[in-house]
Formats: sequence, structure tokens, C-alpha cells
Amino acid sequence: MIKMILNNSFSIYHDLKIESSIERVYDAISNPKHLVNWWPLKCDGILKKNEIYNFYFGEENDWYGKVEKAHKYKSFYIIMINSDQDWNLTSFGFDLEKQESEILLKFRHTGWKNCNNHFRRTSFCWAMLLNGLKNYVENDIIIPFSKRE
Repeated sequence: MIKMILNNSFSIYHDLKIESSIERVYDAISNPKHLVNWWPLKCDGILKKNEIYNFYFGEENDWYGKVEKAHKYKSFYIIMINSDQDWNLTSFGFDLEKQESEILLKFRHTGWKNCNNHFRRTSFCWAMLLNGLKNYVENDIIIPFSKRE
């Protein structure tokens, strides 16, 4: 889902249900050793507010973000501080809600200045990546980095 908010920025929202423990889902969205199994090629960072994460996608895409929020088993948010022009100062994050036998993951990527081709492509890529996250958490399936959207 794509939404424009009052301050003339654009946002991406996706919700998905994952059949797993909340601990496993939280680790997969916040722990660098698990993030590399569904998103970046390499990742380093400390899971603590105001700490820096490095999301490495290749030499030309070596990006950094600062942890905005890290509430164990509840939420994890990053603001991009050194990335490409479109991603800089955008914020992405995850909220987790335990439901009967599954976890509802609410994803958002906010603060986009333009609804351009990169924004639309990123919305699609997040949907594909989040499906990869689901497959990783539920079934230990790791899509090779070169095949991730």
C-alpha cells in the first residue's frame, strides 16, 4: 500500500503474517547475522537506539542507517543517513504483534520526497523481500543475494 501524508512525503506500507515465534521474527528483522539471509549482502550494526547499521549491497551501494527505535520483540526502526539520494533521511521499520499462532509484521518505509520510479520499484522490492523474510523465518529458505529484488 502506498500513501501520501500531509507533509508532502510518500510512504510504503506492507503487512504480513508469519508463523513463528516473536523472538525469531524480531531477530530476523534486527540482527545483522539474520538480515543478510533475506536483504543485504553484508550487514553490521549494534541493536541499540542511535547506533549505526551498515547495509552493504555492493561497492556502489554501501549504505548506513541509524537505529531510531529498538524495542525488543515489539519494533525496530532505522533512519537512513548515508545512502542514495532517494533513500537518505527516509525511515523504515517493523512493528510486531503476537496473534494466536502467528506474528503480524507491520512494515513501513516513510519520508520519500518523490513518488518516482525508484519509490515505486522500492515498494515492489520490499514486498518481494518481505516474502523472502517470511520464507526464511518459517522454512529456513535463503534466497541467494543475486536473486533478491
